[in-house]
Amino acid sequence: MARRTKIYEGKAKTLFEGPEPGTIVQYFKDDATAYNAQKKDTIEGKGVLNNRLSEHFMLGLTALGIPNHFIKRLNMREQLCHKVEIIPLEVIVRNVAAGSMSKMLGIEEGTPLPRPIVEFCYKDDSLGDPLVAEEHILAFNWASQQDLDDMVAIALRVNDYMSGLMYGVGIKLIDFKIEIGRQFDGDYQRLIVADEISPDSCRLWDAKTGQKLDKDVFRRDLGDLADAYTEVAKRLGLMPGNNVTEGPKLVE
Repeated sequence: MARRTKIYEGKAKTLFEGPEPGTIVQYFKDDATAYNAQKKDTIEGKGVLNNRLSEHFMLGLTALGIPNHFIKRLNMREQLCHKVEIIPLEVIVRNVAAGSMSKMLGIEEGTPLPRPIVEFCYKDDSLGDPLVAEEHILAFNWASQQDLDDMVAIALRVNDYMSGLMYGVGIKLIDFKIEIGRQFDGDYQRLIVADEISPDSCRLWDAKTGQKLDKDVFRRDLGDLADAYTEVAKRLGLMPGNNVTEGPKLVE
């Protein structure tokens, strides 16, 4: 495929114009960042793993009728997606207290929550993606009440799917973040899951040992991030075997 025009570059992905109107190409980088990009590194093979894992999760959503932007994987690092207008909110679903929730509320990390809690953060790196209430969202017209209701419903359906999938391979889904975009067809619009779902955007703990298999490995200097992501891919059956000696080699 010919070189495309770059339309956006984020901390972990680059977006290019797609080959057809209404499409984009999403390229997964090896860059790792934490604490709002205050900590940075390059993790060889991370982009390959996240591309394959996000494909796997998005295909699972499609099979369940949960709309998302994924069309197909193009190669080891790129996937073709529907172009959407991203709502400037991160939608976070928490099943267990961890990270910022534990710090903000003084709840011990690892404490199960009485029910899944949905949070919204305003997408602005310069502000540190602050937590916002529904009143802020409505007042500043980032989304309508119907949008909010739909976003919560989508997020909880994603949580049900991801929790069950991970439980089946001995992993506990602690929390995750998704982004949601508006897909337009003339005057009609629908909300769909966009961006990615990967260990970059989820907290994943081994169900028995509590070992972290997500970006907290990088945030907290707990080991090799690529090894953690590879372990997730292995458990999901996306790796050809355990003897990987030359970087990630993912099952096509």
